Parts: sequence; C-alpha cells; structure tokens
Amino acid sequence: MEDSTSGSDESDTRIPLLLARRQELTAALFESPYDPILFLQRAVVYSNLAYPDLAAGDAYRALLLTDEALNEAFEYHEQARAALEAYSASSPPGVLRHGALVEDMAARAAAATTAEPPEEDSSSSPEEYRTLAVLVSVRCLQILSLSLLLCGCLQSAYEFCERGLQILPENRDLLETKGYITTVARKRLRLDDGQAIEPNNLPDRGAVRREVYPWNTYEPDRFSQETLAYLNESLETVAPKCAVRVSTLPVLHQDGEGLSDGEDSAATCLQLGLFATENIAPGEVVLQEYSLLTANNRHKGSACDACGSELPPLEEGGSEAVSCPECQDTVFCDEFCYERAREQYHPAVCDKDVDAIAKDPDAADIDQSLYLLLLSRLLAMAAHQGVHPLDVKEVKYIWGDFVPPETNDIDPSPNAGPPPEWTLPFSFRYNIEIPLHVLEKMDVDVFATLREHDLWVFNTAYAKFRGTASARKNPSDGRPDVAAVHPFWCLANHDCDPNVTWEWGGRMVLRARETRVVGNRPGGIRAGEEILNHYCDVDLPVEQRREWARGSLGGWCMCDRCRREAAVAGVVDGNNSV
Repeated sequence: MEDSTSGSDESDTRIPLLLARRQELTAALFESPYDPILFLQRAVVYSNLAYPDLAAGDAYRALLLTDEALNEAFEYHEQARAALEAYSASSPPGVLRHGALVEDMAARAAAATTAEPPEEDSSSSPEEYRTLAVLVSVRCLQILSLSLLLCGCLQSAYEFCERGLQILPENRDLLETKGYITTVARKRLRLDDGQAIEPNNLPDRGAVRREVYPWNTYEPDRFSQETLAYLNESLETVAPKCAVRVSTLPVLHQDGEGLSDGEDSAATCLQLGLFATENIAPGEVVLQEYSLLTANNRHKGSACDACGSELPPLEEGGSEAVSCPECQDTVFCDEFCYERAREQYHPAVCDKDVDAIAKDPDAADIDQSLYLLLLSRLLAMAAHQGVHPLDVKEVKYIWGDFVPPETNDIDPSPNAGPPPEWTLPFSFRYNIEIPLHVLEKMDVDVFATLREHDLWVFNTAYAKFRGTASARKNPSDGRPDVAAVHPFWCLANHDCDPNVTWEWGGRMVLRARETRVVGNRPGGIRAGEEILNHYCDVDLPVEQRREWARGSLGGWCMCDRCRREAAVAGVVDGNNSV
C-alpha cells in the first residue's frame, strides 16, 4: 500500500515546480502575447495547480487568437498567424498531443480529402498554420469545457463541449467531459435518468479560489508603518475624529458545522480597522467620503455617472447637471463630478460604446452586473491614470477576505479528504468574456496588456468588491441598481451590533448610532473604541446574516452577537428535537 504521506510530499515538490513553470510562461507571454500555444501551455499548468478558472481564462484567450489567425479581417490576424507559423502542424507541440486529439484531426483531414478532392487551384488548399489553428481550437475547447465544469459553470461548459464535438464528433476527451457534465447536471437539477437535459436550464454560476495568488506582488503590507501613515494622512479630511489601526477580529467560520453548540471558535486574525480618537456623540458624523468607483446597471437611469447619486431635476436653464460634450448620454450631477471624472477615468471610456454593457440585467444577474460594472470602472480608472488596476488607490488597501493558497489547494493524495470549499463566485460570462469585451470596447489590446488584465487580476478585484461594495435599491421596483466602493468606509469592520449607521447619496456618510441594535443601549462612541460598521441588514435573524456573510465574505460571521444568538438557537432546536 502507498504511504499515506506520499501524496502530500509529492504536492510539496510539485507546486513550486509548477509555479516556476507558470512564471516562465507568463514572462514568455509578455514577450509574445499573440502566441496561442503559450496560453495553452499555461492553461495546463493552471489546471495542474488546481486553478480551473485561470485555465479557462487562458484557453479562451488562445481560442480568440486562433480565430484571429483564421480570419484575415480581424485586428490581430497577422500577429496570431505569425505566432502559429513558428510551429509545425506535422509535428505539433506537446500541449496539443493530448489523448487522441492529433489522430482524430488526421482522420478528419483524411475524411475531408476523400469527400472533397482539392481543386487544382493551389489557393484552395489549406495552409499549414490553418490546420494547426483548428487543432489549437479543439484543444482550447477541451480545456474550457472541463475547466468550467470543475468551476460549476455547467451551461458554458456544455456549450464549449458541443462546439468541440461539432469539429471532432468522436473525440474521446470531449465525449467523456460531456458525460461528466450530464452526470453533474442530473444531480444538481435532480433529474431522472430518462429526463432530457435542456442546455439553457443548466446552472452557470460556480465558485473558485479566493486568495492572494502566490505570484501577486501588488498587495501592500497593510500593517506597515508606511501604510498606516499614508492611510491616516488620507483619512484626516474624511474622518477627522478617527484613525486607521490594526484590529484583531474573529476568523470567519468556513462550514458552520456545530457552531450552535457553544459557538466555540477562538481563532482570530489581524485586519485594519477604524478607531475613534475622540469621543463621538450619538448622531454625530463619523466619516464622509466621496468615491468615483461606482456602478449603475440602468441603461437610461437617472444616476450621476461619477458618484452614483440621483441627478438633479433637469429644469430648463436651472439644473446643475452636466453632460459630457463628447458623449451626450453621459451625465454628471454637477461640474465637480464632471471634473473629477475627467481627471480619473472618463476619457478611457468617453464615446467608446460601453454604456449598454451589462445594463438592465435579468433579476437573477443583478448582483453580477453591478460587480462587473465596478470592475469596468476600475479598469477605466487604471487605464486613464496609467497604473495597474490593483494599484488604484480605491482598491489597493482593501482586504478581499482571502484565505491562504494552501487552504484552497486540492490534495492529490489517494487518501485525501473532500476537496476544499471555494468561495469566490464565478461565471465564464462575467469573469472572463464580458471584462475582455469591455476592454476591447475601450480600444485596449487584451493580449499585449496581459500584465494588467490577466484573469487573476479580475478575480482579485472581485474578491475585494465582495463584502465591501455598498448598493442602493431603486425606489420604484426595489432592485439594486447602483453600487460603489468607498475604501475608508469599508475599513470600518463589520459587526452585527454596529455602533454606526450609514447612508449613501453622492457621498458615503457614517453616523454614530443613537441607540445600539442589541438591548436598545445608548449610542455614541468613546475615544479608543473601534468603529463597528454593518454590511448587511442587521435586523435579519442570525441564520440569514450568516448566509449573507458566507456569500459575500467567504465564511460565517463570528461576531459576539452571532455567536450568542446561534448558541441560543441551538439550545432551542435541541429542546424541540427531543
């Protein structure tokens, strides 16, 4: 019998080698950004590192490049064709020698030659790079379908699998993946074996790893004196009676099993928090913050493009609202917002036909659309300011409730337990396809700017938005239609018995509560106390608050109030069950 520790030992040596290979391929892609083979090779490395989402992202870029190579009218045709011509279709790179792929392609070519003899005109015979491009396309579709299945995005996985089978109907790998998709779909949809699967009804939301990636060099030392000095200097005009300090918080619980039995979880972690430097009276303003990292998912809404507040009435000759002279549909609530937008992001999207993307979404996609639009605004800010997206000051110091990479990794040991539970919401459409489409609309080369626009950068931004972005509901239908990230507001840590309340209307305003939620105690904050914010409806019962925390923050809330109330609920449930 194999030693039970051998899998772990193998993993200890395997991961550093794979990370080194990933770094090598990434450097090669910076030099040759239109080479689909390099993207495919990195996709395989990502698969072996248990990042199926990143594998899917690279396979999709490789697929786009093969489309570029095959179509002379496409923008990057010459670059993609030149990259493929450096390889040989008769002796393809190892990444394409997967399963029976090369043999299936040869059989396909032979069948096509038999069925349709080539004309004498040499221009009709396929060039070698075209044969290689089709081979690359099928390999991309294999990786996409399997990777998206592993992420839980069944509809997208099915669609890519079908595209591959249209090219090679007998390909063993694609048929096997389709069988896996069908099996998982039947379980998730609770279908009998005889019931047909409707592809449009397949679930397409999954979850992936939420972490500071091992190669991410953009996360600052949030606890350094330099960082604290910078944040506190910036805080002086936003919250003059507060300071940013290091705070000790309970660790979010990952599964919730057994928490109601005494709620015993002593694990803590260090985070940044806001602390009062002076006494703050009940009802007094604690913080007032302006942010341009906003999103509005109404195509013809009445929100300021910059700050997200409601536009003033458009009275003839009397309104303060300002329209951009270059794109008349973009309106700002006043000259101040217009000038800030011009300084920080608007030229990157001005008259670029991005206004309708992800707007007026179906009810099921509202949350995804708002997070996507926040990402789009971040990308515009970074592009106009000439910085990396993760260096934009509105997100740089936000903690995305990450967990260590080793916690997310899948143990390859044959005696390993269940796989880890990944917590970052993910879909092919909102994490891969549409962000690249937004960049293309902004006239950004999504291949040459890989350093700034790699999928892991998007995922890191999404992790930072989740649980820190605030949203406002439209009073006409109750649907969230405007969201924003206020970096200092979200430094005030969440607690289900907060000592502040907040309102957002152009500027985020925190006020000391008149009375506390628990026990109706008097409000106000004493010097030295931590500012306790709330990111969810604190009037909800503990089960619903914890479900919110699990979805947004990646784990169950472990604040004092949640632990007490869950412990009481556990006793009640126990008595009822006897």
